This record gives sequence, C-alpha cells and structure tokens, in this order.
Amino acid sequence: MPKLISSPLRRIALACCLLPTLCFAQGAWPTKPITIVVPYPAGGSNDTFARQIARELGEEMKQPVIIDNRPGASGNTGTGQVAKAAPDGYTLVAVSSSMTTNAAVQPRIPYDPSKSFAPVAMFAKGPFIVAVNNDFPAKTPTELIAAIKAKPNQYNYASSGSGSVNQFGTELLKAQVGKLEITHIPYKGMGPAVTDLVGGQTQLLISSGPSLLPMVRAGKLRAVGITSLRPSAIAPDLTPMATAVPGYEFELWWGLLAPAGTPAEIVGKLNGAVNKALATPALAANFLKEGAIATPLSPDQFGKVIADDVVRWKKLALQQNITAD
Repeated sequence: MPKLISSPLRRIALACCLLPTLCFAQGAWPTKPITIVVPYPAGGSNDTFARQIARELGEEMKQPVIIDNRPGASGNTGTGQVAKAAPDGYTLVAVSSSMTTNAAVQPRIPYDPSKSFAPVAMFAKGPFIVAVNNDFPAKTPTELIAAIKAKPNQYNYASSGSGSVNQFGTELLKAQVGKLEITHIPYKGMGPAVTDLVGGQTQLLISSGPSLLPMVRAGKLRAVGITSLRPSAIAPDLTPMATAVPGYEFELWWGLLAPAGTPAEIVGKLNGAVNKALATPALAANFLKEGAIATPLSPDQFGKVIADDVVRWKKLALQQNITAD
C-alpha cells in the first residue's frame, strides 16, 4: 500500500494544482512577456498596427509585449504556428481579413479561421480606394461603371496576386454590378501593380489608401471612389462606390487572435486592454494615417465578423472563379 503524503507536502502539491486558477482569480496574469506574432514582414499594415497596440498593451499589462515577425505562405506560416501554440495567453497573432480570403482559395491552410482561434479584439477597419490611370474616361463611380460597360473586355484591372484581397474587392464589384467585363492582371506584389497602372498597362486598381493615395496626390493616378458604404474619414472627398452599385462595401479589418482554448478570463483582459488603447486619440490618429479607423469590438462580435467573412468569401470565390497563385 503506498505511503500517504505528509500534510505539508500535500498542501504544497494542492497549491501547485490550483496555481493557474488562483492566478486568474487574483488577476495575476500575465506574469511573463507576451509575444504577438505578425505573420508578415516588418513594415506592412499588420506589423504597424501590432507594434502600436503592443506598446499600449505593455503599459497596461505591466509586462513586455514582443513583436515576432514570422512571414511566409501569404501569412499562413506564422498564423498556423500560433494555432498550435499553448492556449495560455502568452502567444497571440495579429491578423487581417486576408486570413479569411486565404481560407476561401487555399484549401490546405494549416488552421481553421473560425475554429483554431479564440477571437480577442479587432484593431481597425479600413476601406479601399478605387483608382484609375489618368487616361481612363471616368471621374466618378457612375462614370467608371458606364465606361467599363461601354467597352466590354477592353480594359484590365490589376491586383497584387491571384486570390489577393485586391482581386476579391474587384470581383465583388463585378458580381454586384451583374455584368462587368474587365480582365484580371495579377502581379507579384502591390509595387508593380501600381507601376503598371500609372503606365497605362492596366486601367483599374482597388487597393488600400496607403498604396494609392500618395500617387493620387502626386497627380499620377485618379481616385474615382471609395469602397465604404458611406463617406470615410480615410478620404472624405471620395464618393462611395455604393452610390453607383447599391450595397457594395469592401473593407479590410485587422485584429488579434489567441489559440483556441485560451481561458475566457485572459481573452477578456486582453480585449479590455486593446479597446482601452483604441479609445486614445493618439492611437486613433495614427491608425487613420495608415488608412484605417480604430474599431473596438467584443470577442464575440469579432468572432462573428470572421465567421461571416469566411462564408462570404468562399461563396464569392466559387461564383467568380477566384483561385490562388
């Protein structure tokens, strides 16, 4: 018969078993640095927003918040690694809506956008700019649609790659118009896509404000509309495409996820800290410079956005024959 553990040892063993629960109850988490994985190279929107949020989180949590860039496979490498990480709140991932468009066209991604993660908080949302080269005969959304319809299959639209968010935004416009015959020209990145739009090799590009507005302001491109349902603070002088195509809306979002199974207490604490940061005027102003509007949501609300987008983009990909490179 095994020997009974002495009373002091039993108390120590019991305390060790209960330590995680006691930590949550006493609000002790976090007790060590938190890592936010950015599944893209440094310098992009995901990286920029994650770093700004990390600074605020570090102050609020009284622990260092480290940014770890793990690019690869259109964001799938780093995102998939976090999906398999311990659900203890110490490893998170900063993602954008491209996670859901990837899921629509890449059947072998190493995670399920709706099941592999616990939604923590949305950072921001931002519409796209609809731009044409200076020789294109349109200055408004209505004129853009009319010009393309007048010359079916005579114009090209650019994207940063097959299956990219730029292609999804343009194909959504085509689907909602009903019959808009314009040819897709995919590029390897946004830089060459913008260059060829300026040069006239393509006539249309729907992309983010930071990608297009500098060229518009320099007089090298013309912006004809914006993809938000209503006028946006991103570019308040631009007319929504919805004025010509009722109901058309295409906006990117950025946010923070934890591995599935992360305790609700940790998710709630992180959500509160992120939303507190988003309420600061300085952070909101910095986001606006990057073409996004701070958008605080609850974890459940953010989870619904992700789930709805997965369904929406899978349906569009099938309807418009959108495939990945």
